Amino acid sequence: MAATNNQGKSWTQKDIDNLSKLAEGNTPTGIIALKLGRTEASIRAKASELKISLKPVNQSPYDRSVSNAKKKGGK
Repeated sequence: MAATNNQGKSWTQKDIDNLSKLAEGNTPTGIIALKLGRTEASIRAKASELKISLKPVNQSPYDRSVSNAKKKGGK
């Protein structure tokens, strides 16, 4: 298991806000873990505790505007 820079540290409100935003953006759990400097297990545990769904929705990850533009025939 790779070391993380937040291992053993308490979750700040900023961390929780970032987790929520990334989950809403359909970001994969592994990427969320890397961005927050935590393990995937800790991401799953905190998301479960806060009732934040990490299940992918029926949209491409990250930038929904790009995905929507492709659907409409844009770039």
